[in-house]
Amino acid sequence: MLTTPTTPRHYRAIFNSDLHQGTKRAQTTALLDFLRCTESDQLYIVGDFIDNWSLRKTWYWDQLHNDVMQKLLRKARKGTKLVYIPGNHDENFRNFLNLRFGRVAVLEETVHVTAKGKRYLVLHGDKFDGVVRFAPWPAKLGDTAYELSMDLNKGLSA
Repeated sequence: MLTTPTTPRHYRAIFNSDLHQGTKRAQTTALLDFLRCTESDQLYIVGDFIDNWSLRKTWYWDQLHNDVMQKLLRKARKGTKLVYIPGNHDENFRNFLNLRFGRVAVLEETVHVTAKGKRYLVLHGDKFDGVVRFAPWPAKLGDTAYELSMDLNKGLSA
């Protein structure tokens, strides 16, 4: 476990992607440690933040998952501009595109401008995945196979 510095390091922007909260394999302890020891002007959560595909099959949400949510909302209340871009595993949050909840914006994509003026398009890659967008059942079948292989691996590794 990381030791939290007394003063968090400050960054202009932080990008997090594919955190898959709501699964047992989500690394919530490491994420919380990271969030505790960093501050930023902008925080981008890019796709698959909450894994609704897994939550539909098996509900898993422990206190650490709540702690992550509370920490993110606290950062937003204290001035961090939080941008949430849903992905394929949390596609139902696309129903809230272009809405703002305080300093939290839900967007399909955005442009990040660096300190040197460079512009970067920020989006989740499922936008370019034809299987996920136009034939989701093979993607969900693949996700189920992946979850099963992870469970088998955990059993074999123990």
